[in-house]
Amino acid sequence: MDGNMKALIKKPGEPGASFELVPIPTIDKHEVLIKVKAASICGTDVHIYNWDEWAKSRVKPPYVFGHEFSGEVVLVGESVTTVQEGEYVSAETHIVCGKCLPCLTGKEHVCRKTLILGVDTDGCFAEYVKVPAANIWKNPAGMPADLASIQEPLGNAVHTVLTGMTAGVKVAVVGCGPIGLMAVAVAKASGAAQVIAIDKNEYRLDLALQMGATDIISVEKEDPLKNVSALTGGEGADLVCEMSGHPTAIRQSLKMAANGGRVHVLSLPEHPVCIDMTNDIVFKGLTVQGITGRKMFETWRQVSGLLQSGTIQIKPVITHRFPMEEFEKGFELMRKGQCGKVILIP
Repeated sequence: MDGNMKALIKKPGEPGASFELVPIPTIDKHEVLIKVKAASICGTDVHIYNWDEWAKSRVKPPYVFGHEFSGEVVLVGESVTTVQEGEYVSAETHIVCGKCLPCLTGKEHVCRKTLILGVDTDGCFAEYVKVPAANIWKNPAGMPADLASIQEPLGNAVHTVLTGMTAGVKVAVVGCGPIGLMAVAVAKASGAAQVIAIDKNEYRLDLALQMGATDIISVEKEDPLKNVSALTGGEGADLVCEMSGHPTAIRQSLKMAANGGRVHVLSLPEHPVCIDMTNDIVFKGLTVQGITGRKMFETWRQVSGLLQSGTIQIKPVITHRFPMEEFEKGFELMRKGQCGKVILIP
């Protein structure tokens, strides 16, 4: 498809982004071209927008960023047989090699050569995005475009909570950004006896209650360790989901976990974190699990099942929608933490 499109471009060397006309992507024989219906802002996009140390070390502007979206397939490559024009889709954003040992043994989500859409390649903050056909996930026809666009981050929450969780346990979610809020909903829907949401942001703690939290703890007003202990009868949380990336929160997550419990870490601390491994992991017999992406495509199937069955309700997490050219409003809300999920509409 020839011509130009409007897209959000990350420029090198400075914070922010610009809305520009750029060529519509040209697809290879194994790729599809998608007309974007909705795209959502992720914490990773905020890192790139802010041009922080992680972004400076990882991305190579100028390029189109953004990776969470839904849309309609408008063109397919000549060797593509699994996707057709007109289909309503989203996409797994980890582009894997299919040849390394993890890929060959069913662990594609930890492929050693992973490229991430909108981080290592041009992304979806645009009218069109190209994606390998192997990464396509087909959406139900009646799913709203904004809801379909947040299945990828919801997959992160599902992967974080359901890796090793069993019904009836006590769960603490540390960090109630959008994915933390989704984790609250997933834990509640999956049969957790308690879901304790922990954050410093009152706006997001209120959202956590809407998402199903049984208890909230404001770290600005309360001691998280004392309160989790009191709420769990002195035992601690069976599962702690660390979603904040703050060094203090990470150390507290290990301490608030019950003996023999689990700590699942999705967050990305900017710097190395010092922990008391002897007392907080070894002597407690903890299982600490790093969570990256989604299992391909086991987690996508779980996400789809939870949404289609009505088992999980995550609409409250979508708090703002803007035309894509008003992207600055969305990013400012994300930077201030005064939102859940922000949707951009091309």
